[in-house]
Amino acid sequence: MKQLNRPCNANSILKSVFQLTLFIFMGNGVLAQNQSIILGRATDTSITASIMFDQTVNLYVHYGNQSGIYTDSTSVSIDSANEPYMAELSGLMANTRYYYRVMYQAAGGGAFNATPEYTFHTQRAPGSTFTFEVESDEHLYDYGNPHLYSVTMQNQAADKPDFMFTLGDIFGDDHYAFSITSHQVDSLRRAYRSRLAPLCNSVPFNICLGNHDGEKQYYLDTLAPNNLAVWSTLWRKYYYANPEPNGFFTGNSDAEMFGMNKPGDYYAYTWGDALFVVLDAYRFDCFNPDSLQVKANGWNWTLGYTQYTWLKNTLQSSTAKYNFVFIHHPLGEERGGIIPAKTFEWGGYARNGQYLFDTFRPGWGKPIQQLFVDYGVNILFQGHDHLFAHEVLDSVIYQEVPMAADSTYEKGILANGAAYTADTLNGSGYIRVTVSPSCVKVDYVQSYLPKDTLGTNKNGQVAFTYTIGTCDTTTATSINNIDGSSQVAVFPNPARDQLTVQFSDNSENHLIKMMNDLGQLVLQTRNRQIDVSSIANGIYFLNIETGNSSINKKVVIAR
Repeated sequence: MKQLNRPCNANSILKSVFQLTLFIFMGNGVLAQNQSIILGRATDTSITASIMFDQTVNLYVHYGNQSGIYTDSTSVSIDSANEPYMAELSGLMANTRYYYRVMYQAAGGGAFNATPEYTFHTQRAPGSTFTFEVESDEHLYDYGNPHLYSVTMQNQAADKPDFMFTLGDIFGDDHYAFSITSHQVDSLRRAYRSRLAPLCNSVPFNICLGNHDGEKQYYLDTLAPNNLAVWSTLWRKYYYANPEPNGFFTGNSDAEMFGMNKPGDYYAYTWGDALFVVLDAYRFDCFNPDSLQVKANGWNWTLGYTQYTWLKNTLQSSTAKYNFVFIHHPLGEERGGIIPAKTFEWGGYARNGQYLFDTFRPGWGKPIQQLFVDYGVNILFQGHDHLFAHEVLDSVIYQEVPMAADSTYEKGILANGAAYTADTLNGSGYIRVTVSPSCVKVDYVQSYLPKDTLGTNKNGQVAFTYTIGTCDTTTATSINNIDGSSQVAVFPNPARDQLTVQFSDNSENHLIKMMNDLGQLVLQTRNRQIDVSSIANGIYFLNIETGNSSINKKVVIAR
């Protein structure tokens, strides 16, 4: 067990016990916890627990592979108040569930107390079945609802996943990038622990950085070392154990200046039958370092040649059955999924349709999307747009992950729904993924505050499901096939006067509901031919119930 050095004048920070953590830009406070434990860096033989108490204690961790029986222990160490310890539990057995407790004693002595028993799982063997989860855009530092986020955490905990990913915009706050202080950056990252701990004391936390998390090339190269990006990196690493290259994880091995060392911003690992690849869309996002931009776009946006080459080599050498990639958003701060994925460094084409990848990326070889196709990426998980959307481009699924704490339930779809081409849904929640030897099952699990569960809304309901491979149909309803072809076809789309709904199994037992982008019912019918001549131009959503399946389709009416 070792203590990380505190960056940036630590003696002036984190002084009081049970104090209200001031969110400078939120206007509300988060009460300090008695203790928080955040797991990270789970491997085949080790895991790291970031442990923080709000008073100085002596502590140790004891653990074993049976509940209530702890055969191993760390040494006793002193944990200063409000300062995290990174406790590495090593020498573990692969493919094994472990149970642990933290034992703690007041600094003045006395009996040791115990936290509740928590659990975690080491790397799964190929052929195993397991669950992982993906959330995005928590935004608790500005408009994210902390009560709804707690509901989302509880829903995820009930799934007992092996680990979870966040796709960024977690900590904030870059809205005051040139006036924010190290103390304020620290407070934002520290306060998030109390929200995360109820899930991540048993579920390792994997971070994919977002544009609002502050770790951008523009800030790194401006006013160093006293800038948002340096402080954001240091404080993130201080509180959270994100994967870094160590033999189990591969990733960014460059040691950065000003104490940042390996930033832990992009990384990859295998678990069971799957490869997991996390990308950083912002740390190297300006292709021309002589013309830095706060929001790099077009050909000026890049993963950077080093990260691109690592991605290519990682995918090329993968022998996993399934390949998953995670990024806050393709092309940095664009909107949409497969539409921008066809352009610039990601897809190779300029907006006018001319293929210019070799001109703007000479010697690179292939756009990112083509790497995905050639090396069998199954799903690209992305955030940034705050809604659920499921699209397919050249066999690659582009999965937009909804906001985890949007108590309006429609912020994303109203602002960004038009940037997507298919299967868009409003709401708040997370993505649950179950990986088995024969298939992958993906569920959009919706979260609702208790006051919002009147009528048809039900907390924890699955709003959309699809599968890759062959799943047990007694436990899973497949909405879409792996190649993106639907069991239900809706055409023409856009529609002018008439819309046709066609069922591949010639089903006669179906109910079709059309909703507008506010979720209001426009029409309900059992007819396959739908007259839309009197419906106003716009974006609409079909909910098609057939048997025990519920299928959602996005349609456009345009004249």
